[in-house]
Amino acid sequence: MAKDLSQLSRRGFLGISLAAGVITITACGADSDKGTGNSEAANLVMTVWGGEPDKKAYQQRIDLLVKKFPEIKITLQLIPNDGYAQKVQTMIAGGKGPDIMQVAENVNVYSSKSQIMPLDELAKKAGLDVEKRFGTIGKIYSYEDKIYAIPDRSGAMIVYYNKGLFDAKGIKAPAAEWTWDDALSAFKELTVPGKQWGYAGSGWWAQWWSFVYQNGGRIIDDSGKPAVASDEVITALQWAGDLVHKHNVVPNPKQYADMGADVGGDQAFASGKLGVNTTGFWGISGLAESKIEWDVAPMWRGKEQAVTAFGSGLAISRTAKNPEAAFKAIDFLTAPEAQEQVIASGQDVPASIDVQKSEAFLKPAWMKTPVNMNVFAESSAFVYRAPFIPEWNELQKAFDDGLANFWLGKQDARTALTAIQQRLESIVKPAG
Repeated sequence: MAKDLSQLSRRGFLGISLAAGVITITACGADSDKGTGNSEAANLVMTVWGGEPDKKAYQQRIDLLVKKFPEIKITLQLIPNDGYAQKVQTMIAGGKGPDIMQVAENVNVYSSKSQIMPLDELAKKAGLDVEKRFGTIGKIYSYEDKIYAIPDRSGAMIVYYNKGLFDAKGIKAPAAEWTWDDALSAFKELTVPGKQWGYAGSGWWAQWWSFVYQNGGRIIDDSGKPAVASDEVITALQWAGDLVHKHNVVPNPKQYADMGADVGGDQAFASGKLGVNTTGFWGISGLAESKIEWDVAPMWRGKEQAVTAFGSGLAISRTAKNPEAAFKAIDFLTAPEAQEQVIASGQDVPASIDVQKSEAFLKPAWMKTPVNMNVFAESSAFVYRAPFIPEWNELQKAFDDGLANFWLGKQDARTALTAIQQRLESIVKPAG
């Protein structure tokens, strides 16, 4: 993929698709469905997004489910990312929605319209403790104190660093104990003007929002109101912008453009032009052919530890004919046995904390270069709860539009965020 993934919707948060149309795969269990109220036998439809690797990875897990529960039959439908939300909502509106559906940061676009079901009672009945199984992200897909999806894939944003450059400068590896000052100091030492830069930059929301929460700020406050014009948010965003236009330790837009068409942080890091990049699990596969010596570390801290998590969850649509059987399937797919397949296939980080700490995750068979995979489990304790509000898409557009001049160095953070705050106040409706 030529374009830097950090400039696209995350494949964990609505991934990149290589498929066209809807691909349907059936995993056969029992042939009969003995009624909508019977959780012992069911024909279920599950929708997910993605491409061929996703299709294969999900199918492997569904096959394990059917083997253990032969009374359940699953039909997997793979829908291209770009049309996923519209397709699924159309299915639900027509009374033919999937039983199980993959959701991500726009989960509450669905829940606020009652298109998916609250899962608290089903989880309680099944004995599923989401905080025990998934840690801090157990209730990440909640709305108005109800859980609408069970975490399935979830990996924190991590630090990728060029070991060769760090060793040459005698700089210790990045660590969770690093402060903003520590990070900036390292970036300055790693920078060779016009040739090499210390850091890839933080122009994507998932990156600079981490700084906001590290600084004690919030995008949406506890009352559900926008809070982006606060001093904490302004300071965090300005720090990120100053890395580019004041300290010159991050390539500016022209310098990135000079590296080649659609080159961003991921590609620039892989080519050895950057000392540090912050992104998700997918960066590992992107470095498979790179000639640099690299490793990963936890995100540094501000006033407190905070980092964005990428992932997706599994929800049940309101048109599901057998919610009990659907939840039984979700419970299995998010438990360790099935979650091990997420990493075995190299698809993503499994949401299960136990699997993240297991040998299956720390030393996957496909890993050719020793990588400190324990970073993901360590970072899980730092994950903040992002505001997955119903107006998620409008929120992101407000930031994209309102920060364009800021990232070009033509506007300061206070001016930009003050205008964005006013726009968000007309968009965001506090819950309740």
